[in-house]
Amino acid sequence: IIFADFLPLLLLSLLVANCASRPLYRLPSEAKHATKKPLQTSRPYNLAHRGSNGELPEETAPAYMRAIEEGADFIETDILSSKDGVLICHHDVNLDDTTDVADHKEFADRKRTYEVQGMNMTGFFTVDFTLKELKTLGAKQRYPFRDQQYNGKFPIITFDEYISIALDAPRVVGIYPEIKNPVFINQQVKWADGKKFEDKFVETLEKYGYKGSYMSEDWLKQPIFIQSFAATSLVYISSMTDSPKLFLIDDVTILTEDTNKTYAEITSDAYLDYIKPYVIGIGPWKDTIVPVSNNRLMTPTDLVARAHSRNLQVHPYTYRNENQFLHLEFNQDPYLEYDYWLNKIGVDGLFTDFTGSLHNYQELKSPLPQQQ
Repeated sequence: IIFADFLPLLLLSLLVANCASRPLYRLPSEAKHATKKPLQTSRPYNLAHRGSNGELPEETAPAYMRAIEEGADFIETDILSSKDGVLICHHDVNLDDTTDVADHKEFADRKRTYEVQGMNMTGFFTVDFTLKELKTLGAKQRYPFRDQQYNGKFPIITFDEYISIALDAPRVVGIYPEIKNPVFINQQVKWADGKKFEDKFVETLEKYGYKGSYMSEDWLKQPIFIQSFAATSLVYISSMTDSPKLFLIDDVTILTEDTNKTYAEITSDAYLDYIKPYVIGIGPWKDTIVPVSNNRLMTPTDLVARAHSRNLQVHPYTYRNENQFLHLEFNQDPYLEYDYWLNKIGVDGLFTDFTGSLHNYQELKSPLPQQQ
């Protein structure tokens, strides 16, 4: 993408301080009907994890715009809800680590303690703030060793705004939204029409025309993967949308949020057989595929082989360029990590915080055909 294509989006992001009361983006965009360079499907997918959050605060408009500029195939997000039932893009159910909520004295009395996934958590939660209130907060970089200069400059965005960023891109860019913490959201937020979080999630996708099975004509026009750690949510929406779904997998010792099973049980052959009719793939934490000890890789498990034998894609998470995240075998070189996972382990996509580096690696090793 040339800079001229990205400049209007960049300028738009600078208006955020004055736009809290209205949408930042065209809803929906007419650009989605234009002829665009298609999604590449000939090599593993470059999945922008919460946008290009290695450079900009996660799940903000500029982080997603930057990821698109850098060559992401899909931009990934986590969907939660505000107190008034508006679906928003935010990873944590609380606001403490990635916003400046603690600096807003007007919200000092909003601190709460909730049980989330079987554990008590204290902080400021999205479900205790209206969208208007959430829009007054500024996003912050999660990790202190990353660039802090953009802290407080960009607001939380809505699910609608996130979709519009993808639809307004100068080429076809897929979306990869997660149904995040659905058990907690359904406990805390009640919609007037009696519908559930998952219903509202699918309604939003339908509003913007997302439909079609994997690689169908409709899907290629507006690519999407729906993801969740909650298998029950994916099963629930299976009768509502034929868009492809991926089941996320955490550390094998952890209990899933919606069942009494551990992820060790969830990755069994029997469970993979059970979930296969509902999903097109799995999204495992990468250490469930290749265990790590003392920052060194151990013998890979057979999870990828067992998934592929069932025609399930594998999209592991999360790949980060900083040395503290790179195992010793990779000699502080993220390209060596990409090479290992794509060529030795043989996965079908990577969730990365650094979209540009993955794109550059793939362009060097497996450049796209000219027509793409």
